Amino acid sequence: MQKIQLGQSDLRVTPICLGTMTFGEQVAEADAHAILSRALERGLNFIDTAEMYAVPARAETCGATERIIGNWLAKNPGARQKLVLATKVAGPGRGMPWVRSGRGMTAADIAASCEGSLRRLRTDVIDLYQIHWPERHVPAFGALYYDPAKEASSTPIHEQLQALARLVQAGKVRCIGLSNETPYGVHEFVRLAEQHALPRVATVQNPYCLINRSWENALDETCHRLAVSLLAYSPLGFGLLTGKYDAGGTTGPSAPKDARITVYESMRGQRWGRPEALQAARRYNALARANGLTPTQMALAFCYTKWQVASSIIGVTCAAQLDENLNAWGTRLSPELLQAIDAIRREMRDPAQ
Repeated sequence: MQKIQLGQSDLRVTPICLGTMTFGEQVAEADAHAILSRALERGLNFIDTAEMYAVPARAETCGATERIIGNWLAKNPGARQKLVLATKVAGPGRGMPWVRSGRGMTAADIAASCEGSLRRLRTDVIDLYQIHWPERHVPAFGALYYDPAKEASSTPIHEQLQALARLVQAGKVRCIGLSNETPYGVHEFVRLAEQHALPRVATVQNPYCLINRSWENALDETCHRLAVSLLAYSPLGFGLLTGKYDAGGTTGPSAPKDARITVYESMRGQRWGRPEALQAARRYNALARANGLTPTQMALAFCYTKWQVASSIIGVTCAAQLDENLNAWGTRLSPELLQAIDAIRREMRDPAQ
């Protein structure tokens, strides 16, 4: 895999990134370390995490994923120099007071969160430091509509950028990014950075997969014109696009016993647990099989080959899944198959948006 440049930054990463939010919840530390070592062995140089992980979010596991990665880095002293390490500062609490007690995200919050991540990760610098979700009210995590009446922002974007700039100037952060953002947010971060000579965002980490292509509704043009790279998360639609839920669904005696949506009730209440998301996934999975591909191969190849995607973030619970996802690299989808994929989207739209 040829490394790609993130935005206008000097970061060069593999087009596949290892996501780690399962570490410390579904994945025990020893298994997580084995996955990290296997990823490095297979040539990945890009790891993504967040201060609030593991997921589902609980007070008891907040920060656990970063600690697991930090322990692995300490055991493998040559690994850090080979990796681009990304993490995220959480936005306002979203019902998680153990992450962020206030309704905003102040400059002091950003600085304190960065220090905590550096300590848990056992590193001197974070290569890519991202705002996990906007401080202002936006339609995200399954919400469809912007509602001005819910606006309660208390920290202007300019102040957030200034706080991030201080971290860059102090050598604690190399580059900055956003996550779960909107076209307005990306434009405003870039505009203010250019106007005030502050760090320019290199990336946006948003969902992108066959059952959620909302990125293509405006953000793709925004980021293309502003030279901001997409880090696509959930390319397998939280597992729906692997086919493992096709026969037994997400609940009941026939559902896969150890699968995320089956195990965690909180996940079933989110966008990935919608009946229409599973219905659409079954259509895509059947299309893959009819074309001689596994559902995983087709879903990942879709993301791996799209011009909109800089790097796809894969989340796994074992080394075998990691290998399967990496082995899908190089799969090409024919023009006819891409047309059939688009036909399903026209009919079913983005049910996991």
